[in-house]
Amino acid sequence: MYSTLYNVPMAGTLQTLILTSPTTKTPSLRHRSQHFPSNRALFHIPSITFNRDRSFRRPITALDRSDQRDGNGDKVDRVSGSASGLSWAKPLLNFASKNFLPLALVGGVLLGLANPGLGCLADRYYLSKLSTFGIFIISGLTLRSGDIGAATEAWPVGVFGLVSILMITPYFSRAILQMQLHPQEFVTGLAMFSCMPTTLSSGVALTHLAGGNSALALAMTVISNMLGILIIPFSISKFIADGVGVSVPTEQLFRSLVLTLLVPLIMGKVLREFFKGLGDFVDQNRKLFSKFSALFLSLVPWIQVSRSRSLLLRVKPAVFLVAIGMGALLHIILLAFNALAIKSLSAVSGGDKSIFSKRENASALVLVASQGEKEGT
Repeated sequence: MYSTLYNVPMAGTLQTLILTSPTTKTPSLRHRSQHFPSNRALFHIPSITFNRDRSFRRPITALDRSDQRDGNGDKVDRVSGSASGLSWAKPLLNFASKNFLPLALVGGVLLGLANPGLGCLADRYYLSKLSTFGIFIISGLTLRSGDIGAATEAWPVGVFGLVSILMITPYFSRAILQMQLHPQEFVTGLAMFSCMPTTLSSGVALTHLAGGNSALALAMTVISNMLGILIIPFSISKFIADGVGVSVPTEQLFRSLVLTLLVPLIMGKVLREFFKGLGDFVDQNRKLFSKFSALFLSLVPWIQVSRSRSLLLRVKPAVFLVAIGMGALLHIILLAFNALAIKSLSAVSGGDKSIFSKRENASALVLVASQGEKEGT
């Protein structure tokens, strides 16, 4: 039987198998292997063994490609199919990136309501002051020399902003005190809200996100809080303190402002100027640093809500919603007042060429001057 494998016709057949292309070898091997009584003879021939290995590889490849066709017989790109499966996440990520600050603030409030213990622990270790410290370090790191020049050029806008914050806004407290709401502490707190200088952190963060003059917003924030130490006691005693007995710890406020505002601001600016590579890195990643500021800012409502959760739960939901509505209405009134004021000042001081008409300056003034209540008040 074995002699028939080595005769001349068989040798010619083997030579034909070796010289043919892979596509013709596979069927010929399968066809001829059915006529051999023993497979062991095939494995004694190196060329046939090599061709059997290749014949097994090619059907596997073909089966792998066949899995990449849809029901209509069209090819489907496996990578693009997986990417299309994740395409629904892209709009959510874009929305979260564009609305990072409000989402962070809402998340802080919800976390404070859900788990106040963690927020109270953070307050015990002065994390709110640390967050303000971090915000002003970032403000110093992102403060370019050209921004300081732009803020200096817009000094009339800054002066009006300070007048609006420290002298005009406190008069709204008289109208607020005429409201009747139980408990009356909501009304008193809202009246004090209107007498306070602008927030230490959110005004600068909002101005930066809105594309406004961040340096101008920073200047109004720093100066209004420093001057507020001297002006707030007179505002409260004139508008609120009759029968309320409110006192302002002037020395403590001044020390806190220096440590949480001036020191980190100067520190950040010095680091930027001393390390040129750091300044370039910050400029190339300003969006990332603005998100860090938003995260620091979200710590404030988280801690405040955590501290006040037990009191908030004692208040009737209807009363609480009315108090929130009053605060929102006050902000809307202040926004409208400052927007109308800057339009009027722009019209009387040169129109489109006026320093008040620049969008960056107007955004900074409206956002910073329409706030009240320094953190921790």
